[in-house]
Amino acid sequence: MEIQSGDILIAEPFLGDKHFERGVVLVCEHNAAGSFGLVLNKKSEYILSQLIDTNSEIEVFVGGPVQKNTLHFIHRCPHLIDDSIDLGNDIYWSGNYETLLNVLNMNLIKADEIRFFVGYSGWGEGQLQDELDQKSWYVSETTAEDIFQTAAQEHWRTVLKNKGGVYKSIANYPVDPNLN
Repeated sequence: MEIQSGDILIAEPFLGDKHFERGVVLVCEHNAAGSFGLVLNKKSEYILSQLIDTNSEIEVFVGGPVQKNTLHFIHRCPHLIDDSIDLGNDIYWSGNYETLLNVLNMNLIKADEIRFFVGYSGWGEGQLQDELDQKSWYVSETTAEDIFQTAAQEHWRTVLKNKGGVYKSIANYPVDPNLN
């Protein structure tokens, strides 16, 4: 399956990687050199004001296991944040940091319009394709509503149900099949 920026990767139910267990990853960049993504449904212990100079109480998510000392963001407000990268479907990645701080401190952006992440998910050349060939991930399109309106703890189940077909039953797989 061909992946492009703006797609999501949905972890198969028994992936076995603690960083991606029941994870939903937004692909922000995908090219011959590798891939960059952000896990959408793993909350961190932080709120934004603990990490940067702002009074914002917005929750921060764990974007992945790589460089957990970095901060990334996606949003749906390109009219407020210069230099945003359009991922399609009203989803934007990154942008001018100074503009971001001003927008946050003037309370011009709401928590359901932006999401912050510490760290990111990264794959080297061919690595993500190998994982797809091993059926570790399902690939799907997404929308800003799916990302910004779905509760983190329900995101994996919700996107699978929205895919329909066999994915609706996969959404109900127990975390530990031995407890079924």
